[in-house]
Amino acid sequence: MLSYGSAALIAIIVAAVAGFVCFQLGISHRRKTAELKIGSAEEEAKRLINDAIKSAEQKRKEALLEAKDEIFKMKAESDKELKERRGEISRQERRLNQKEENLDKKTENLELKETEAKQKQELIEARLSEIEQMKQRELEKLEVISGLSSDAARVMILDKIDSQLSHEKALKINQYENQLKEDCEEIARDLLTQTIARCAADHAQEAVVSVVPLPSDEMKGRIIGREGRNIRALETATGVDVIIDDTPEAITLSSFDPVRREVARQTLEKLISDGRIHPARIEEMVEKARRDVEITIKKEGEKAVMDAGVHGLHPELVKLIGRLKYRTSYGQNVLKHSLEVCYLCGLIAGELGMDVTLAKRAGLLHDIGKGLDHEYEGTHVSIGVEIAKKYKESNAIIHAIQAHHNDVEPRTPLAFIVMAADAISAARPGARRENLENYIKRLEKLEEISNSFQGVEKSFAIQAGREVRIMVKPEVVDDDNLTILARDIVKKIEDELDYPGQIKVNVIRENRAIDFAK
Repeated sequence: MLSYGSAALIAIIVAAVAGFVCFQLGISHRRKTAELKIGSAEEEAKRLINDAIKSAEQKRKEALLEAKDEIFKMKAESDKELKERRGEISRQERRLNQKEENLDKKTENLELKETEAKQKQELIEARLSEIEQMKQRELEKLEVISGLSSDAARVMILDKIDSQLSHEKALKINQYENQLKEDCEEIARDLLTQTIARCAADHAQEAVVSVVPLPSDEMKGRIIGREGRNIRALETATGVDVIIDDTPEAITLSSFDPVRREVARQTLEKLISDGRIHPARIEEMVEKARRDVEITIKKEGEKAVMDAGVHGLHPELVKLIGRLKYRTSYGQNVLKHSLEVCYLCGLIAGELGMDVTLAKRAGLLHDIGKGLDHEYEGTHVSIGVEIAKKYKESNAIIHAIQAHHNDVEPRTPLAFIVMAADAISAARPGARRENLENYIKRLEKLEEISNSFQGVEKSFAIQAGREVRIMVKPEVVDDDNLTILARDIVKKIEDELDYPGQIKVNVIRENRAIDFAK
């Protein structure tokens, strides 16, 4: 008997051999299974490859067909576009050929016209030469007939013209002398009237002159300046006649325009206070005085509006009301007259139960055109109407302004009230003087005539209308035309104005060069 250990060893060996056999059998089975699977995969791969090859070949054929179709379409479009371009080129070629033909025709026509023009020019030159020769022959015949050369004939004609002008001048002088003799009585009456007016009341004197007190008579010489340059500069800048006489420590300023006279008065007072008196300083002070007067005008307008109790006026209307302080009508101060009419209109409207504020507004504005009637053409009524329309006044106010001198038929109670108040203010004793108003209108007309000529910058009527001083623009009027302009102004004054005696027309042309050293 085998021992227990040997039996166990044998069992282990048998088990190992059985395990190895099973292992080999498993390996052999798995190999066969794997080989079967590999063979099946290879067949499947071949099938897939064949399918892919067939599909790729089919797609290649389809793509080739599509490409052929696209190429055919592109070729057809290209052929069509090429055909269109060839047609366009053919049309352009035809147009160019037509243009070339037209240009050739035009060139031929121009050459033909140039030839004709050249022939005409040669013909004209020949005619001109012939005419010149005929003229020369005629001159020679005239010299033979008259026994005078052309230079001698020219001298004789000029002598004849000179004698005619001298004769005309002599006739003009005789005419002035005869006119003066005929008008001597009228001149005397005017002089007496002016004298009586100046002596009758202080108001008439203040309306035409202003007196400036001086610290000493030595100041008169400084105001006159070397060779009169200071006084000339002052008169030129202000348009006021400066009268320096034997009156001790006083200078008189004379002008029909109160604003100019006030500017000159303030200028003189500033110069006397400052002590530096020369042309440049005078011009500077004149500008400063003008600004001060403008400020005064504004304040006077505001004060008048407040006193009248009229509110809501345009600022420009307030300024125009202030300007009336320096305006007189028939010797009556227009601002005081306007305030008086304003109060009267308010009283009448109150008694009649009408709008007092509207009536006072119409009365205050009824003569507003007189603030500008010396600067614009037209009556103070028409100017006042335009101003009222410009600054949006009511139709009732505009109609009252338009009707207060019966320029139009009054249609409203307000217009009748303004007419009545204006007549009451003007009719009170001593309110107006006709001669002074006519005198001022004549001076204004004299300046208007002077300013109507081209090249005139500004003009001033001075010496009570016996002289008009005219400043011209040097770049417009030269020295040669200065005398002609003076003669033309004289002729227009003689035709349009009636005046005693004669009027001196003084035309001034001045060039200035100004620079600043820095």
